[in-house]
Amino acid sequence: MMVPVRVASFAALKPSSATRVMVDGHPIALVRIEDDVYAIGDICSHEKVSLSEGSVWDDERELECWKHGSTFSLLTGEPQSLPATKSVPVYRVIREGDDVMVVLS
Repeated sequence: MMVPVRVASFAALKPSSATRVMVDGHPIALVRIEDDVYAIGDICSHEKVSLSEGSVWDDERELECWKHGSTFSLLTGEPQSLPATKSVPVYRVIREGDDVMVVLS
């Protein structure tokens, strides 16, 4: 089991947006939707660009790649639209008070 790594304060994460963080060399997009925080690999599996620069789809719980419009499930990392066909990793998030932590596994 991996040790949780503190990556942000909850208050610093803007609602309905993504923030790029690095955890042990892994680029991760933290996505805040209301009181929930998701952690997903920040590199699009189709074009190798940063997903954290894309749009958050709150109702669908998806993050859209800004370059070609593929969306990825924040729950599974699976692409929900073309042109991406490969998933990106998702990570467990732990929130303790204002601390947001990510577990790499």
